[in-house]
This record gives sequence, structure tokens and C-alpha cells, in this order.
Amino acid sequence: MPSLVGSSSRPAMLRRTGEPALSSARVAAARAPKRRVRTALLPSAARWLCSSPVSADEARAPSTTKWGPPPPGTKVFACMSGGVDSSVATRLLLEQGYDVSPVFMRNWDTLDEEKRGSGGCEWERDWEDVRRVCREHLGGVKPELVDLTREYWTTVFEPALEGWAAGVTPNPDVTCNQHIKFKVLPERLLARDASAWISTGHYAQLLPSPLNTAEPALHRAANLAKDQSHYLSTSPVSALRRTLFPLGGFASKDEVRDLARRWGMHTGDKKDSMGICFVGARKGFSGFLDSYLSPSPGKIETGDGRVVGEHSGLWRFTVGEGARLSGFPHKMFVGRKDTERNVVIVVPKSSPMLRCTAIETTDFRWTSPFHPPSEVDDPAGFSAEAQTRSLPAGALANCIVKRRPDGTLHLSLQAPLVGVSPGQTVALYRGSWCLGGGTIARTRTLADADIGAADDTGSAA
Repeated sequence: MPSLVGSSSRPAMLRRTGEPALSSARVAAARAPKRRVRTALLPSAARWLCSSPVSADEARAPSTTKWGPPPPGTKVFACMSGGVDSSVATRLLLEQGYDVSPVFMRNWDTLDEEKRGSGGCEWERDWEDVRRVCREHLGGVKPELVDLTREYWTTVFEPALEGWAAGVTPNPDVTCNQHIKFKVLPERLLARDASAWISTGHYAQLLPSPLNTAEPALHRAANLAKDQSHYLSTSPVSALRRTLFPLGGFASKDEVRDLARRWGMHTGDKKDSMGICFVGARKGFSGFLDSYLSPSPGKIETGDGRVVGEHSGLWRFTVGEGARLSGFPHKMFVGRKDTERNVVIVVPKSSPMLRCTAIETTDFRWTSPFHPPSEVDDPAGFSAEAQTRSLPAGALANCIVKRRPDGTLHLSLQAPLVGVSPGQTVALYRGSWCLGGGTIARTRTLADADIGAADDTGSAA
């Protein structure tokens, strides 16, 4: 497997108290195609951009050319969110000599939120942070605001609402990457300049594919605690071919923040965004959904069918999460959501109902056009590693993958996973290489394999 790049070395030429903003002349020099790259300014984790760039001739060569980052001077639409990651990623590109055009993507319209009496996303503040970074640290280049609220509503939010209403737990961040950030947005931007690339502040890496070196392969970031390849696992390779992830080689988030502070960026101390963007600064996610979904009351039962409470909607519960119930000797957890009966089943932490042994996905997307591997149709299947949201950061689960005649992928886990929920995304890996991802359609637990093997009533054993 290709090695991951990471370093904790300090940039030799950076000021301890921050660096002055780029001058206009310096920006012009940065945009010159033959500008010499100042690698001494950058930590080694970021020098991948200039270590072995593809020349202009190579970029026009046949498909046997090895995939790699474009040469300095190439136009790059740098996606900025107003946070420290995209701020540093964009500045790194400018330092490497790329012709950077910052872009801010607006996905959510707060007008509807204001009508509903909630604050909505504070996108205006993020937009101002982008403008300030561009003004103070990117030589005054003006960012562009791209409004994709309509596309986001129809391809991300509405399908997610349908999923929540149906009792599953969608992952809008994955859907947004697949349909908006790495489809609609690049299609719109690259239509202006077919030779341009795009960049984001994601923690992931793209390396030449072992299947065809002319194509990119998605890999985990050097910083496994921040790795976001799982969220990119369903993104189309057509966009990844012309994408840069400047932060993929950084060993820690502290390195990124340290670099931002040395450059004097105000985003160096800005808190990371948490949760889904459209939820905004609300007291709770369930309350947000209540404003879009009609109440659907049902019962809460223990594993043996005893009614212990009522609920107002299945979307308020996620498999594996704690259930707020009193009257039990220990904490209870959501073991299953029975969508046919509109019932939430709660169990103690030791319940086999919480331990997933198999996963099925019906819409798996391989990140490479040369997939699936031939072994997927072998009766014995093939060995891989799986990642779900329920796993700790950086952890993978060994599994055997088989493809059924209808195209469904069946993952048999070598060790049970706790709290795997239908609707979430499962990604497959071989080492650091991300093979693709799909939506979890169904799961099987130890309780399914041996019903009644353990006490699911909540009483003390």
C-alpha cells in the first residue's frame, strides 16, 4: 500500500508570532506558472503538492500517465467554509504557486428558518470569515459565493427527511459530498475552465490507484483521528480526479492550527463546526426535526414486549444511543426501531440486540471505475475492513464481503459492532485505501441469530 505522509517538524521560516499578510505583488507571483515553490515555508506534510507534480505535457498525455497533483500555475477553485481547515488548505495552495480562486458554498436558506422561529445556520458569519481570510491572508483576492440552496434541499435535505420519517438514521454529510460538493459544485465551476482543479479542507488523501495509476484512489488521512474518507466514500471519481486535499498529510489538527496562528489567521482559534450545518445553534436536533415532521406517536417496549413508555416519533431515537427512561436499575439503550409497528425497543447495554454481526447495503458505490474486485463474486467473498459511524475515530472492523445476485453487498463482521444503524454509511477499506461506500439497508445482530439467549427486559441479571 502507498505510504502515508505526515510530519511534526516545525516550518523553519515561519514567525513565532505570525506572518504578515500576503502582498498584491506576492499574490501575482504566486499565480505565475513558473514561480519557484518556497517549500521551506511549509511543513513537510504539505509539500506533497510540489514533490512530484504532473507537468503540463503529462496532463495532456494518454491515460497511462500516473495520476498526481497538477503543476504550479494551475487554476484551483479552493472551497472555503470559514473554518481553520479550509483557510490553511487554501493558503497552502497559494504558497505552492497555484492560481487560487476561493469559493464559498451556501447550502441552507435561513429565510425558512426565520419563519419557523429558529436561528438557522449562521452562514453569514462563516462567509464573513472567508472574506476576512482572503482579505488579510490571501492577498486581497475576492471569494465567490455559490448558492446551492435549491440543489441541497432537493438532493440532500428532502431525502434525509424521508429517511428520518421512515425510522432510519441518514447521514446528510455523506449525501452532500456525493451530490453537491463533489458533483454539482465542480460541474458548475469546471464548466468555466475544464483545466481547473478544486480543493477542500477535508482530511483525506488521493494517491495513484493500484488498479490503474492514471486514476486516483481515495485513502485515509495521516491523522486518523480526523480522517474523513468515510464521508467521501460515495463521492464520484469524476470529481476526485481533479481534486486536491492539502491537509491529508498532516499528522494532527494541532499542526494545522499552529500553522494558521503563525500566519496570524483569526480562524486559527475558531471552534470546529459540530453536527449538521442546517441544524444551526439549536438546543436539540430532535426539536429541529419536529418543525418539519408531523408527530407519529408510538410505544416504547423492552426486548420481551413490556410497554415502558411512549414516543412522539422514531426520528427522535438512534440505535445504540441511550434511552431516557426511569425505573430501571441501569441505563437502557435503543436496541431497535420496529418501523412496521412504530415501536422503539430498549435494552440494557449487555443485550445481544446491540451487537451487529452483519451489514447489508444495496447502493454501494465503488470509488474506482475498475471495481468491484473479482473476489466479490467468489462464494468465499473477500477480506476487507469496514467503517461505520459507531466505531471509535480511526478504527476499522474486519469483515468478509460477498455480492448477491441482486447486487446487494453482504458484510459479515468478524467481531460484533455496537450501535450500527440502518440509514448510516458503511465504507470499505483495504489498509488505508477506501474502496467505496454505501447506505446501510439492513443489519443482523446476535439477538437475530439466537433470540432469547440473553435477558432483554432490563432487569438485573
